[in-house]
Amino acid sequence: MSAASSPNAAKLDLRVLVIDDHASDAEAAAEVLTRIGCRCRTATSGQEGLDLIHEGDVDLVLTDLVMHDLNGLKIVEETKRFWPEVEVLVFTGHGSVDTAVEAMRQGAMTYLEKPLNIEMLRSHVTKAAEKLRLVRESADLRRQIDKRFGLEGIIGQSQPMQRIFDVLQQISATNATVLIQGESGSGKELVARALHNNSPRRARPFVGLNCAALSEGILESELFGHEKGSFTGADAQRRGRFEYANHGTLFLDEVGDMPISTQIKLLRVIQEREIMRVGSNEGIKVDVRLVAATNQALEELVRTKRFREDLYFRLNVVRLNLPPLRERRDDIPLMIEAFLKEFNEAHKQSVSAVTPEARRILYRYPWPGNVRELKNCIEAMVVTARGPTLDVSDIPPYISAAPAPANDGMEITPGISMEDAERIHILRTLEMTGGNREEAARILKIGERTLYRKLDKYGTK
Repeated sequence: MSAASSPNAAKLDLRVLVIDDHASDAEAAAEVLTRIGCRCRTATSGQEGLDLIHEGDVDLVLTDLVMHDLNGLKIVEETKRFWPEVEVLVFTGHGSVDTAVEAMRQGAMTYLEKPLNIEMLRSHVTKAAEKLRLVRESADLRRQIDKRFGLEGIIGQSQPMQRIFDVLQQISATNATVLIQGESGSGKELVARALHNNSPRRARPFVGLNCAALSEGILESELFGHEKGSFTGADAQRRGRFEYANHGTLFLDEVGDMPISTQIKLLRVIQEREIMRVGSNEGIKVDVRLVAATNQALEELVRTKRFREDLYFRLNVVRLNLPPLRERRDDIPLMIEAFLKEFNEAHKQSVSAVTPEARRILYRYPWPGNVRELKNCIEAMVVTARGPTLDVSDIPPYISAAPAPANDGMEITPGISMEDAERIHILRTLEMTGGNREEAARILKIGERTLYRKLDKYGTK
């Protein structure tokens, strides 16, 4: 290496992996970066480096391009596959600019030629640290926004949904298998996609399959693939969903409807991490995060021998119970606004408001079809709108004529705390005004800022 390290260099909090089959070169680079605050590990073979990359716990990879076992291009490819946010800097002593350019095409940050210039090395590592800082700040901001306003298209400010968001943020970065239980239309696939999009697998495929929509034979072919001639109509070899989802996420919707024989095969795949195409005896290794969903009580299916207990325990590692819309009514006004915006854009409409009376009806309706039903309702209202404001006459008759639920959990009864009574009274008043906070504050004889503080306290601002 050339040049000397400045004693006044800024300290960097960066986890660095240096891969070089020349141990002295690896140690020299690590020593330089340790002086500026980096926490360095070294690997003296490509395979050793790859094993450490798969373990994670790294922000920046420095790798030689030419090594005896694996070349640096493989290191770049695997790093970006498993950890897209990790930066890779390549170096070579062979002046192979074409190979270095190919490494940059695959996602490497830049390249340096040996012998390494210390100042150049430090400069590029500093840039990587600054980029990582901005990525982390952006991720922190997104988590704060998601916690308050929803996650990746999941709309919700109510307390039940805040609990869901908390769990999602805890488990998204893991590989844990997740079971989502909830009624039809409650947003189970949205939750599964949010898990995938906030995980290290987000650059890889998200593949979904509805287990209730297919016969047993077709379901197994869809899951595991098949060989040519394995059954009537199998005119060519076909990859299954597990293969398509390799290194990504596989979402099995309505898993409770899966036939017992297919459940046995799925259990084996989970245990062995290996699939066999229909008509083949050769195993194919797969690395897939599994997210399953059901609108049934799997415990009851297990009790009646319609679902295997061992598979249930394999799927039920982390459980998310998604509440129906009737149990999170406070999210309805927010959903109405979001769907209005979506369908105005989709259908080139200009609906700008919903009358308070129409909002009250939409709020009180029990929504047996959950979020999907509300979304379809708003789309129908926008498409058939006769003006910029939606009124009661624009609501589908089966909804506007439906009786209000007898008890939706929002009644003030003797024995509840004053805080709960205040919360219910404020939310009822807000419902009555169709979500108009200014009007609600006037009726309650409190300032708007006071109302906002109380709504924030209840998690419904």
